[in-house]
Amino acid sequence: MARDIPVFLVEGKGLPDTWEKSVLKTWYDGVPIPTEYDRKNDPPSKDCMMIMVVGHPMSEPRIHRAFPAGISDLEVYRREVVEGIHDHWIAPEEGKWTYTYHKRLFEYEENGSTVDQIDFIIRKLSETPYSRRAQAITWKPGLDPTTRDPPCLQRVFCRVLEDEDGQLFLNMNTHWRSRDAYKAAFMNMFAFTDLQRLIAEKISERISQDIGVGRYVDVSDSYHIYGSYYGEFEAFLKAVKTRTFGQRTWTTELAEPYFEEARKKLADEMG
Repeated sequence: MARDIPVFLVEGKGLPDTWEKSVLKTWYDGVPIPTEYDRKNDPPSKDCMMIMVVGHPMSEPRIHRAFPAGISDLEVYRREVVEGIHDHWIAPEEGKWTYTYHKRLFEYEENGSTVDQIDFIIRKLSETPYSRRAQAITWKPGLDPTTRDPPCLQRVFCRVLEDEDGQLFLNMNTHWRSRDAYKAAFMNMFAFTDLQRLIAEKISERISQDIGVGRYVDVSDSYHIYGSYYGEFEAFLKAVKTRTFGQRTWTTELAEPYFEEARKKLADEMG
C-alpha cells in the first residue's frame, strides 16, 4: 500500500487531449484505494490527485468520442450546469436530487437569502479584473456531508489577465472534492468551460471590451477509476491504442446534429 496519494499534472491544448492524458495517467500510475461505493469483490479504485491544465479550452476538436455517454447527453448536461434546466428536479424530501451545480452557483441559499455567485464574479471582475475574490462555492456543511451523493465540485475561481497585445482573457480554475475520471470528468470539463465562455461574454458586455477564454485549470483531490467497471474501461484503452486522435474526437460542428436532437427533446420535456 502507498503511504502517499500521488499528485499528477497533465497539460494539453484542448479538452480531449488533456482529459485523455489524465485518464491514462490515473490508470497506469494511480494507487489502489477502496471507496464507499464498492460492492463485495469489487477491486479497489485507481486513485490520485489530478491537476489538468487546458491551454485553449474552446479549441477544436472539443469532444472526445470515448467518454461513456451519448453526445446528446453532453448537451443536456451542459444546459443543466449553465442554464439550470433541471433545477426543478431538486426535491430531497421526496428522495430526489439534493442539489444541482447551477442552483448552488447561481442561487446559493444562505441564512434565508439567495446569492447569485456567478453574477458576483461577473460584476467583480468587470470592476477589478485582477481581483482574487471572484469565486463561487457549492458546499453546505450542514447538509452535504451526510447525503449519499454530495457535490463533487467545491469551488470556481476566476481572474482576468492581459496579454502582451492588450487582449484580455478570463482564466478559470475549478476545484473538485472527488471525481470519476472516466465517467464524469469529461462532461464536467465540457460544461464548465462553457460556463467560462459565458462569464467572459458577460464581462465583455459590461465593460464594452472583448474578453477571450483563457486557460482552464481543473483540480481534483480524488481522481479515480472505479474497480467496478474495469472490464468496461478496456474499451477506452482499446480506442486509444487502435484509433488516431482524429478518430477519437469530434468537433462541435460534427456533434451539432446530436445537440439539436437533444434540444428538441428538452423542449418537448419542458412543454
